[in-house]
Amino acid sequence: MAYLNHGSFGATLRRVLRAQERWRVRMERQPMRFFLDECEPAMRVVAEDLARFVGASGDDLAFVENATGGANAVLRSLDLGPGDEVVTTQHVYPAVGFTLGWVLERSGASLRQVELPFPLVDPAIVLDRIEAAITDRTRLVLVDHVTSATALVLPVDAIVALCRERGVPVFVDGAHAPGMLDLDLGALGPDWYVGNCHKWLCAAKGCAFLWANPERPEARKDLHPAVLSNYTGRGFPKEFDWIGTRDPTAWLSLDEALAFQREIGPARIREHNHELVMEGAHILCELWGCALPSPESMIGSLVALPSPVAVEPSEAGVRELSGWLWGTHRIEPMPVPFGGRMWIRISAQLYNEAQEYERLGRALLASPFPRA
Repeated sequence: MAYLNHGSFGATLRRVLRAQERWRVRMERQPMRFFLDECEPAMRVVAEDLARFVGASGDDLAFVENATGGANAVLRSLDLGPGDEVVTTQHVYPAVGFTLGWVLERSGASLRQVELPFPLVDPAIVLDRIEAAITDRTRLVLVDHVTSATALVLPVDAIVALCRERGVPVFVDGAHAPGMLDLDLGALGPDWYVGNCHKWLCAAKGCAFLWANPERPEARKDLHPAVLSNYTGRGFPKEFDWIGTRDPTAWLSLDEALAFQREIGPARIREHNHELVMEGAHILCELWGCALPSPESMIGSLVALPSPVAVEPSEAGVRELSGWLWGTHRIEPMPVPFGGRMWIRISAQLYNEAQEYERLGRALLASPFPRA
């Protein structure tokens, strides 16, 4: 098969799965001792390992199941009221956007949604439009590090610096960033940052983190997990370490994924994946007669190209197109509807090869779908 959709769920390393199973056996051998005495200290050790990888301290990281869970914790902890505004873009991940809408509806605050063109020819447009949307009523700027549907690497360093100048808290959704981009959270300095480890770090499913800036005490003061439990009131990250009985082995086995990164070299992996996705994108652009949607500086290990076939830009269209590609050719990209049309998002990871993108390109050109 040609699996070109690493970006959606990642692919877990075998060594990580073996480590996760060892932790599960240890947990089930004596659950009482495991949860009372062993689990939390072991999680803190892994948190330190992860912190070194992303430029932080382990005390500033909490484990969550996914970036959406971390976003819920941040957004539902905000103290918003009528007249307050939150700035984000139309590229926001749907689950995060739905959570934000839920929070705004109940608080009486309002949304200022920045429209960023796609294709996007200049990253400066992002900064200019976000700056224009910030007012004296802005209580939060929520921005993606890597947009999900459109696969754009946004200039979050400049956005964070802008928000600091304007005195506005900023929350970065970095769901795709760990393992794709070089992270130094301390230097970047947002108020909050969430990232998935089960995507580009190839950790077990359900492994993500929430970082709260230690230099911004207000970012931690009222920060609580979406599920309140026995550690409520004991502060960040302690409250997140226990929210009731759950399987912590995805987090405990993360050290194996980080060891894999160190053995090959994180920069080497990032460079390989970027070069491969660019090669794949150029192959498809030549076959389909299209152009890259953004400058190369805004492309990491993902890219979204206009679909060469006409399919309804909806969930039904996604299922129809992806179902045909998988069922007929065993090819799995990610069709994504955005801006009233269908795009084909491709990923590049160590297990991919350039010829797989040509397979995808030729399969769609020979498909029964009408040309776009």
